This record gives sequence, structure tokens and C-alpha cells, in this order.
Amino acid sequence: MSFRYFILGLLTQQPMSGYDVKGYLGSLDWLVGSPSFGSVYSNLHVLLEDGLVDVEVTQNEERPSRTVYSITEAGTRVSQEWISEPLDSSGSLEAFLRRLMLANSLSDDDLVACLRRRRSQVAAYQDALEPATEAQDKALRLGQDLAFDFALTAARTEIAWLDRALECLSQERLRERPLEKQLEENSRNLVR
Repeated sequence: MSFRYFILGLLTQQPMSGYDVKGYLGSLDWLVGSPSFGSVYSNLHVLLEDGLVDVEVTQNEERPSRTVYSITEAGTRVSQEWISEPLDSSGSLEAFLRRLMLANSLSDDDLVACLRRRRSQVAAYQDALEPATEAQDKALRLGQDLAFDFALTAARTEIAWLDRALECLSQERLRERPLEKQLEENSRNLVR
């Protein structure tokens, strides 16, 4: 289901054919996963049936017809609601990144809230993983030991990235506030 909403979110950025969607996702396979063509088209068909997208078929004499999907007003609302929903507590990195890629439609406050929720989830995961890693029998196979080490390193790295992203957003807000205050003062002076 979330993949369907991710496709819908991509269509908020620009109309696309199923081939375009698959090609775009193929370039990001390592980041957000890439489904089969059948999965892309079946999701687009459901979105069309639900009235969340419209379709336009263009004929071309030299090539097969091209079916382009564009989002409807209802689709825009559904997409915005999905992006704004908190991920469940077991939210995967892939699911988080899918939403983050569409975060340009979020307000600054909603984006900060999303990043803080993700940080809390990853910190809880790290807190649970550290004692489990330490408690592991030292006779673990190398692969298991490496997997635990990878998971802990990934959690620490993601938390460090989230902290930097939140700091950058905070700094951006501080830079904007004086300008906002200056604009308010200028508009007050004009009214007088």
C-alpha cells in the first residue's frame, strides 16, 4: 500500500507514464526499492480506479501510444495525508526515505516533526540493539557478528545524519526569522 502512495507522490511532482515511473525508481533501486513493471502498472490502475489519477493517451505514428498519468485534486489530498502520517514504530529505512523524497510538500514544522519521529525510532532501535549485541555469544559466526556490527553502525550513522539535518533546519529558521521580523516592521512602517 505505501508503495502505491509513493507512486502517487511522484505524480505530484510531474505527470509520468508507467515506463517513466519504473525508470525513475530503477535509478533509485538501492535507496527505495524498485518493483516490477507489473507492480507499477497494477498500482497505477488502482490509483486510476480510485479517482486519484487521470490518464491521457497520446498516439504516435512511429511509436506505440503513450499513457501518461497525472494526479487529481483528490490524489493530491491523499498524497499529502500519507506523507504527513507518522510511520509506524517498525518503519523501515526504505519507507522513511520514500516519504522524505516527497517532503517538499510538507511545511517546515511537519518536516521537523517527521525527522524527530524518525530519530526517536532509530534511537530506540539502537538502544535495544546495543545490549543485544553485547550479550551475543562471542562464538557467533563471523557473518552474524558482521550483521550486528552493520546494524549498530547504520543506526549510529542515521542518528548523526538526522541530528545534522535537524540542526540545518534550525539554522535555516533562525536566518529566516530576522528577515520575517524585518518584513513585518517594514509593512508596519508603510501602514503608518
